[in-house]
Amino acid sequence: MRKILKNIDKPLLIISCILFIFGLIMIFSASNVTAFMKYDASPYRYFFKQSLFLMVSFIASIFLIRFHSKSYHIIANFAVYVVGATLALLLIYGSVRNRAISWIDLGFFSIQPSEFAKIIMIVWLSCYYDKHKDRLNQYVTVLYPILIAAVIAGLIFAQPDLGTTIIYTFIVAVIFFIAPISKEIRNKVLMIIIGGILVAALVLVGGGSSLLTEGQKERFDFSNPCSTEKFYGTGNQVCNGYIAINNGSFLGVGLGNSTQKYLYLPEAHTDFIFAIIMEELGYLGAIIIFVLYYLLIGRIIKIGRDSYNTRGFLICMGVAVYIILHIFVNLGGIFGVIPMTGVPLPFMSYGGSFAMCLVFALTFVQRINVENQLYKETKLKKLRKK
Repeated sequence: MRKILKNIDKPLLIISCILFIFGLIMIFSASNVTAFMKYDASPYRYFFKQSLFLMVSFIASIFLIRFHSKSYHIIANFAVYVVGATLALLLIYGSVRNRAISWIDLGFFSIQPSEFAKIIMIVWLSCYYDKHKDRLNQYVTVLYPILIAAVIAGLIFAQPDLGTTIIYTFIVAVIFFIAPISKEIRNKVLMIIIGGILVAALVLVGGGSSLLTEGQKERFDFSNPCSTEKFYGTGNQVCNGYIAINNGSFLGVGLGNSTQKYLYLPEAHTDFIFAIIMEELGYLGAIIIFVLYYLLIGRIIKIGRDSYNTRGFLICMGVAVYIILHIFVNLGGIFGVIPMTGVPLPFMSYGGSFAMCLVFALTFVQRINVENQLYKETKLKKLRKK
């Protein structure tokens, strides 16, 4: 364990801890009113639950980081089929929340299998393409994992969970296109994807919108949320988010002093927590968070580029894309640039499943960094012997 502690990436660890601690503070600030007024519970309800999830995740990560990434393919092979079966069973036995069957209710807490599907797929694809790197010019070898990924994407979409489906699909696509696959196969797949997108667009325009639920159709109508027609309907959350952001100005109204969290924003501690952050800490607080995100993602990408094998490179890039997409989709919805899809903001939003996945993802990156450093030490020793 001493070797592991010595070789973990200290800047990444420090930035991660700062973001998690800051997120906990903001979850408490954004959720205490909702917990007390809406659920007649302790103001610390969501703070304690999120802290518990993080504590369990950190303890699990201490054991997880001990395993060499070579062994990931064994666990990932099993996990990818388990998560697929779970998602299928979820459509029959799952709990409905926000018009989606995305949750397994375990009493004290619920878990969201589709969140775990993202991180499991990152590890599985990375290990698969590394293991078969000498056969990535064969169609069957290259496209088999894409077929499995497509089935899982279909199960997530059927819940229906459009936001998670989009992020999951982009992660799979990025890993596919940066993996050392033959140029011929990559180009053909790209043409098929472009053709598929065009066909899907034509189907939707031609009346195929029946494939989407009413809730999904409403989310696509995201322009001008503060209009008279939308303020008390589909635009209510986004418009109240605008009010929170406007209230904050540059320095904010002060930590804990948000007015929009008084049930004006029903998801203040989850999807719309960034609006509360900007109200309480202003543009300055937002800038600090963006800087921390930039430094965090930069460290992850650097570790990936320094990796001595395909597996480590793909895992790190997959995790970087995973975090970037969550930031983009969440903030894009809050600012009204894209439809609101209910995607959590990394480190900030309340959510046990996502918090656990984020800790595990960062643990995988740290393990890759440990292996990179040990590999360099081994090479130096060999050079000195010569």
